[in-house]
Amino acid sequence: MKRLLVTISRNWDRWDIPYLAFTGIQNEWTGEQVVLVHGGAPQGDRDLAVMAQTVFGWETEAHPARWRVSGFYNPQAGLLRNREMTELGADRCLAFIKDGSRGATHCASVAEEAGIPTRRFTA
Repeated sequence: MKRLLVTISRNWDRWDIPYLAFTGIQNEWTGEQVVLVHGGAPQGDRDLAVMAQTVFGWETEAHPARWRVSGFYNPQAGLLRNREMTELGADRCLAFIKDGSRGATHCASVAEEAGIPTRRFTA
């Protein structure tokens, strides 16, 4: 099974770009089962997961950030989640970054540091 880690800015609005990137992955990994690993955010991540499931038939694996733990807000939750996703491993990372998004940029950087081949798409 191949693991594809994706990260996307909340305000990403060019859905043709992830579609074409996913099509390239599908063609490259022909015959492989693919799981799309994402952060589970309501804006962006879930849209990518729906595309992956409905268009490509991929499984998805959500890792939502734990912003509130025991009633306390954790401003580092997104960064911790990004590290958690990369530590689980992936065969590739696709990052869709708009307006220099700190979260998507951080996830791509952490993936690169972990040795995961990463491609950044910017808008």
